Amino acid sequence: MNCTQAIEYIHSLEKFGIKPGLERIKALCELLGNPQDKLKVIHVAGTNGKGSTSTMISNILIKNGFKTGLYISPYVTDFRERIQFNGNMIEHSELAECVEKVKAAIDILLEKGEQTTEFEALTATAFVYFEKKKCDFVVLEVGLGGRFDATNVIKAPFVSVIASISLDHMAVLGDTVEKIAAEKCGIIKFGAETVTYPFQQKDAMKVIEDTCSMRCNSLRIPDVSKLHIGEESIEGTKAEYDGIDFLLPLAGKHMIYNAITAIEAVRSLSRFGVNVDKDIISSGIASSVMPARMELIKKKPVIILDGGHNEGCADALAGYIRKHLSNKRIIMVSSMMADKDYLSYLKIVAPFASVFVATKADVPRALSSDELCKSAKCFCADCYSISDPVKAVQAAGNITEKDDVMIVCGSFYLAGEVRDGLLNF
Repeated sequence: MNCTQAIEYIHSLEKFGIKPGLERIKALCELLGNPQDKLKVIHVAGTNGKGSTSTMISNILIKNGFKTGLYISPYVTDFRERIQFNGNMIEHSELAECVEKVKAAIDILLEKGEQTTEFEALTATAFVYFEKKKCDFVVLEVGLGGRFDATNVIKAPFVSVIASISLDHMAVLGDTVEKIAAEKCGIIKFGAETVTYPFQQKDAMKVIEDTCSMRCNSLRIPDVSKLHIGEESIEGTKAEYDGIDFLLPLAGKHMIYNAITAIEAVRSLSRFGVNVDKDIISSGIASSVMPARMELIKKKPVIILDGGHNEGCADALAGYIRKHLSNKRIIMVSSMMADKDYLSYLKIVAPFASVFVATKADVPRALSSDELCKSAKCFCADCYSISDPVKAVQAAGNITEKDDVMIVCGSFYLAGEVRDGLLNF
């Protein structure tokens, strides 16, 4: 099996869908020798910001000299982005080797009539790889929810981190913030420590506090009174938090709050004798760049790529536009999934667009460009439907002047399809 075959095999399991529950991943990991039990895990759940928070935690640990594994989703341009070691994607040969091992275990389960999902297979692959690399720490991002997510097969983590919680995946996780928070808090296990994003909604915070109390967790909340935000630009933000000066290359105020959550997560390791110097924390944050998270692709004209798709992401993007782009003509290109609350997203974001180009990412779940265009017209009068994402971006580029702004948003799938082209725009 080579890398391409390994990725094709993982994707072939998509047909089994999303099946919440830990029975299958437990059986799979047991056949693999329970590699997850040999890992020191920082477990990160949440609706928005868990990927960036995970990345910052990982980079701080790497800068401190720890062999660090990172498991995140989704990927933007390369499938191997999802499994990283010391800031580098898993090697092609190692991905093939680890998937081959996992496939052998999956085949045994299949003979018993037990079908493994795509995410379970990939999670098991990550565990096998991180054990092989003898990681000192693994930063493990939850895929969906928390309680029944495949990553929750681990024993008590060193730290549980709850990033910002809002409404998303409601058909699976529940239709209220409290229900969704309860699912996210499923990663909180007895006797550990939990760190949370500082500005959770009131109902979500109560669930977090109650869960920590029931499971004997101390709860660490970043003290925003110790945060001083300095110069903000489209390229990032300078800030100081509790004596730590840092430059965060991820733009948007919400990213600063993710950063101080990451800082507190690393600080919580002190109970295990891990103390990280302030300069190392600063260096780790400064090295944290991620594709398609309000990513500044180009300065002249300004091109922003953002894969966020829910209401919380829309609020963050709207705040970014108000702060940095309020006097600019904005040409927006967007694709959204039909099973998402795209109307809530459009209501917040589309009014900023002078021109809105609706397109359709190349996935079955994507809303048609015509339907997206029809919905966007409620908020932006000048809308166009161009189903092919590459052609949609080209058309938007043709009308984008040097002092204008192009924002490509609404889907990580769309971001993956057009990012390389935007980089060469």
